[in-house]
Amino acid sequence: MARVCQVTGKKPRSGNNVSHSNNKTKRTFDINLKKKKFFLVAENRWISLRLTTSALRTINKNGLEATIKEAELKGTYSGK
Repeated sequence: MARVCQVTGKKPRSGNNVSHSNNKTKRTFDINLKKKKFFLVAENRWISLRLTTSALRTINKNGLEATIKEAELKGTYSGK
């Protein structure tokens, strides 16, 4: 399973480690993924999501229903 947020669609990025002598080696900047269960009141069921911590803050701000609806429109979440 890919390391992708199901709400925001964020993925790991790549870049360089830069040493003191300015040598550059490739590295990845991983996202801060967490697995979290939520209860959907409208559907009366639990859902499990892999989210970034920024997506958790978005859910706290806008609510679960609105955030999932917006993610479905963007195409990052499918109601499995």
